[in-house]
Amino acid sequence: MSQPAVVETKPAEAEARDGASWGRWVGRPGRSLTRRLIWLASAWILLALVLAGWGLTTQYQESALRRLGDELSMTIDDVLLATRVEPDGVRVEEIKDARTLRGLSGKYWMLAERAPGGGLNVLARSPSLSGETLAVPADVPGRLAGSLGVMITYNDDGILRPPSHQPLRIGASMKTLTGRAQPVIFVAGIDRSLIDEDAKQFATFTWIALLLLGLGLVAAVFIQVQIGLRPLFELRNEIADVRRGKAARIARSYPLEIQPLAEQVNRLLDHNQEVVERQRTHVGNLAHALKTPLSVMLAEAADPKGDRPGLAGIVQRQTEVMKGQVDHHLRRARAAARAAHGLGETTPVGEVVDELAVMLERVFQSKDVEIDWRAPDTLAFLGERQDLQEILGNLIENACKWCRRRVRISAGPNGLGSMVVVVEDDGPGLPEDQREGALKRGARMDEAAPGSGLGLSIVDDLTRAYGGRLTLAASDMGGLKAVLELPAASD
Repeated sequence: MSQPAVVETKPAEAEARDGASWGRWVGRPGRSLTRRLIWLASAWILLALVLAGWGLTTQYQESALRRLGDELSMTIDDVLLATRVEPDGVRVEEIKDARTLRGLSGKYWMLAERAPGGGLNVLARSPSLSGETLAVPADVPGRLAGSLGVMITYNDDGILRPPSHQPLRIGASMKTLTGRAQPVIFVAGIDRSLIDEDAKQFATFTWIALLLLGLGLVAAVFIQVQIGLRPLFELRNEIADVRRGKAARIARSYPLEIQPLAEQVNRLLDHNQEVVERQRTHVGNLAHALKTPLSVMLAEAADPKGDRPGLAGIVQRQTEVMKGQVDHHLRRARAAARAAHGLGETTPVGEVVDELAVMLERVFQSKDVEIDWRAPDTLAFLGERQDLQEILGNLIENACKWCRRRVRISAGPNGLGSMVVVVEDDGPGLPEDQREGALKRGARMDEAAPGSGLGLSIVDDLTRAYGGRLTLAASDMGGLKAVLELPAASD
């Protein structure tokens, strides 16, 4: 027979390390989930509002400065159109702009040329300057010379004397004039105090509005988190009621994200109850198995007519029976514990069936039993090897005990994360009304046959411990068919 493939799984240690890393990234254990959600949301809201406030105020100020720049460009164009070149210099005709004619009105212009020493010679200026000069930084003439006709704008806060000190927005452009070899620098300035005040008011209003919006959003997040996590709080209270004994299980329905958790808790409660019942069953089985040997020993010891020389042999035989029953139930308890913990071990089905078939054919050699089995190479049981041997061993041994000559075993996946093992024989079979009783502990359909009547009960107990199922039916071979469903390892 071919051997099944080994199914590899991710080591539990690696998964634990991954979970620990993720836990450290999310936050320290023991911290409130509510506070964590509120703080994270608040931090994001604060960051978003700060960026929005900075963007809005910056954009508003830039837009206002662009409007001033357009007005400065128009002023320079007006001065350029009014400029005339004369033999002794340049002359600017009167510009029809009242603000440039009134002293310190807030709108100014000036013409200048580069001096040999590196400074500027003022050629003309607007009456509104009242003898003052618009400031031109030392690097501006050089930049203008490299890009004729392009206007450069900048701020200046200290060119005019108090009390008429005005913050200005200044634009400068170098242009060539017909009839003049040296280019002329046109400079225009405009009071920006109103723009600065408007920008300050806009910024104040924006930050206050964003602050109120932020407080409202944080309050909304707090309410949302409280309402959103309320099912978790209710689930916590229900679990506490179960722990205190006020309830047997979780009865309420929860949202889709939490309902699986509630169902898993209920399954855990059911599993714990099943474990308790299973242990009680083990104790009952052991008591049942020991009752007969003890009765025999007591009867022999109390019978005055009994054969005293043979008493030692009877005691020895019954003691061996009792010891075997104790060992048997201890193995069952260990197997049930392994199934309950779900260690994730995988066992190739083909190997176990092959070993059992070879062994039982030898055991029942006197009947010339023939065991025919089929199982895919990749089929693997999700559980302990000893448990699978216990389950299949009892089923196949039972089939060999009652068959006439042939036993047939077939195993395969059912496509639902589990596998199906069918054990059939050509024996007399079992009436339908007795099949359910055959799975009960101590049940024996034929008192003349050897055994304790616990084989099928053990199979049923272990199968249910793994979340599987055992059913009995009639076989087309004429005997009994046992259908076993067990968890299968994924490929």
